[in-house]
Amino acid sequence: MTGWWWADLLLAVAGGLVLLWAASIIALAVAGPRGPLLKEALRVLPDLLRLVRRLAADPDLPRGVRVRLGLLFAYLALPFDLVPDFIPVLGYADDAVVVALVLRSVVRRAGIDAVRAHWPGTGDGFAVLCRLTGLPLPRNG
Repeated sequence: MTGWWWADLLLAVAGGLVLLWAASIIALAVAGPRGPLLKEALRVLPDLLRLVRRLAADPDLPRGVRVRLGLLFAYLALPFDLVPDFIPVLGYADDAVVVALVLRSVVRRAGIDAVRAHWPGTGDGFAVLCRLTGLPLPRNG
């Protein structure tokens, strides 16, 4: 029996990973945008991705912002999703939810003015970004 300790360890690690995955799905469902805001986030996703690339290339932003954005790029580049696409709604929306959560953190750290300066889309799209990040639209925006 003592020779099978590695099997117990493997089962414990696999169980821990399953629990972590389940917690991630719950966190995405709770923290992510819902209803019309989710549809708007999916609509402006191309602009959001261009914004992320531009922010990551800006050397004037704090290092923590660029690290967060680099981790976001790594997540988006993975060939598999956190939530498989066959799961209704969240399967296709997980990338938009993850982008929105990272952008909330980035916008709060970098500032809304820096984000506005790099925004590649329309004013309506920027309004969606502000709603996604939980920030009010700037007076001049």
